[in-house]
Amino acid sequence: MARLRRRACIALFLFTLFIFGTMMGMRTLKPSDGFSDLAPGLELVPFAERGEKRSVSHEAVSQPQVATSSDAQAPAPSVYYDLHIFYYMWYGNPRFEGKYLHWDHVMVPHWDPKISASYPKGRHSPPEDIGSSFYPELGPYSSRDPEVLEEHMNQLRAAAIGKNALTYVSSSSQQGAQTHSLMLDTKRRPQSYNLCIHVAFHIQPYKGRDDHTVHENIKYIIDKYGSHAAFYKYKTSTGRSLPLFYIYDSYLTPPESWANLFTQSGSHSLRNTPYDAMFIALLVEEGHKHDILSAGYDGMYTYFASNGFSFGSSHQNWKAIKAFCDSNNLLFIPSVGPGYIDTSIRPWNNHNTRNRVNGKYYETSLQAALMVRPELVSITSFNEWHEGTQIEKAVPKKTLTRLYLDYLPHQPNMYLELTRRWAEHFSKEKDLQPASPCFRRKVLFKRSGCGDRYFRKSSSWVTVSV
Repeated sequence: MARLRRRACIALFLFTLFIFGTMMGMRTLKPSDGFSDLAPGLELVPFAERGEKRSVSHEAVSQPQVATSSDAQAPAPSVYYDLHIFYYMWYGNPRFEGKYLHWDHVMVPHWDPKISASYPKGRHSPPEDIGSSFYPELGPYSSRDPEVLEEHMNQLRAAAIGKNALTYVSSSSQQGAQTHSLMLDTKRRPQSYNLCIHVAFHIQPYKGRDDHTVHENIKYIIDKYGSHAAFYKYKTSTGRSLPLFYIYDSYLTPPESWANLFTQSGSHSLRNTPYDAMFIALLVEEGHKHDILSAGYDGMYTYFASNGFSFGSSHQNWKAIKAFCDSNNLLFIPSVGPGYIDTSIRPWNNHNTRNRVNGKYYETSLQAALMVRPELVSITSFNEWHEGTQIEKAVPKKTLTRLYLDYLPHQPNMYLELTRRWAEHFSKEKDLQPASPCFRRKVLFKRSGCGDRYFRKSSSWVTVSV
């Protein structure tokens, strides 16, 4: 009897250990502060159970069929311009730049010296050791390599993405020069890209950035690229076509300063000038909503791919944010991502890691975005390898000192295929729904590298430079 009880206790212990291990493994699907992956009431709906279009407030958005490796040879579809993706051109290698750029990213120290002392320091050493938890199929490439650019455009087409939001700092920066290179390349080889991938600009923070310097940035970009066939313009319900600019870390500049640029009465307003556009601010904290409104912005986006990391990036808050935007004539552009892991450059930040779970995290994100019926959706990112948010092709790789993550058991193009299926689904959903009342009001009444990142420290926010 004693032996039987002992065996039962051992079995119970092993079972408990298994359950605990499973729960810890699933933990990174959840934000570290207790938010759930989806707002209450949202559930993934199998493709086979899709029904007719429903009321947004009561029924979940249906889920498209998950991509498999057998779909790899499917012909590339048309692209969709309501799905935007953040694209980074800050990478370099010895062949084109004479040295590695960004692949050799420094390991960012924690702001607390005591915690920082427990983690490795220094730089990565490419090509075997790069500043990423994944390894690109193209290796540590240069963003100036024309063959890389062409392959990236082909991957974007395969993903059905029509708008590419390029990271941009200033015309004299590396990113500015490489942006110019990409725009010229699409002009020289329009048949190669079919001018189907349009380019918008994601203006990053830089030393001295304020409303005056951004004014000059906007003028420079529109003067230089405004007539280019690949320059993205957002078509309003009244037929106007306006450029669209994302302003990253917009909260770093006071709303009163932005108001000089983005309101009708501003001292150097762009409104009703040849440089008027749709200006989209980054929403991080809840209070930023009112700052964005008073600053005269046209909308807000959330950028971060780590659900629960910020107020803006938390899926459960998107419904309330969308309602705020609708009632104030603003465009809401939720940002989705396939996962998040930046411990290759911030080794102390594992609590913000979000596992990909073979694409399930990405689908959860996309479904949460579609639930609020947005005009546009942005994807973080095509190739932000440092933070593990890329959908670009990645391959398994093991070195003497590193074991990189990968997309197995799926093919390297898994997230491109998944994006394409959701892009098609988003387009069908939009065809079934009426035009946004928010944007109709906006047109009638209102329209007459690498920057810093947020990290939690107790109940306050601090910024950590990259």
